[in-house]
Amino acid sequence: MSSRRTERISQLTQFLKDSDKIYLRDAAQRLKVSEMTIRRDLSAEPSSLILLGGYIVADPKASVNHYFFCEQQFKNVDEKRYIGQLAARLVEPDEVVYFDSGTTMPFIIENIPDECRFTGICASLNTFMALQEKPNCNVILCGGELKTSSYIFTPINGHSELNYIHPNKAFISAAGISLTQGVTTFILDEIGLKSRAMAASQQNILVADHHKFEQIRVGRFATLDAFTQVVTDLQPDVPYQRYFEQRGISILY
Repeated sequence: MSSRRTERISQLTQFLKDSDKIYLRDAAQRLKVSEMTIRRDLSAEPSSLILLGGYIVADPKASVNHYFFCEQQFKNVDEKRYIGQLAARLVEPDEVVYFDSGTTMPFIIENIPDECRFTGICASLNTFMALQEKPNCNVILCGGELKTSSYIFTPINGHSELNYIHPNKAFISAAGISLTQGVTTFILDEIGLKSRAMAASQQNILVADHHKFEQIRVGRFATLDAFTQVVTDLQPDVPYQRYFEQRGISILY
């Protein structure tokens, strides 16, 4: 999801904390956009909100599983936007780049100049929607079974486009970073996808805001030394600085 759509959905979600519904026309006026823009936001992107009889309401089918995407995309938006600006500078023309499924990825993609020609590979719906908005991007979506709780596609019978493509770079997100326990995620279905992308890529770049450091989540998919670069929003604490320096891992913040 693009950052502008993310912010509009976030604002709509905040509106619904004070009321069980909001009229579409009123929402458009408050956001200073057209009603059609909101309709596109709600229909084109995974969301915990739906349009029902001219009113915007919370999707009754939304469950706690949507935490991983619908909830996480509204957290630490300023940090993600800043990281997106930094990480986008690392994408070179004509490169093949894998973008992970984290909610920071659309901010990276949005900040890549429109004139930059590159190939973007992904395995998640939100990342795909962001990539397809770049006019000079050749988009490759790794297919499989769609996991509606996280909007990622998991390969069937081990088949993946990453079996045949070796990206120049892979931007990998994380929910937890620890010196002792490595890099972790909330979503177990992501473990195989992240590992496969990292194994295929020539350069792995860890993308995470400072809130992820010293956190340990359920699914471990890599050690910290599996990355050549880390992009974050604040300078990491001294133990992490020493770890990265000793292993030749560069830090961009």
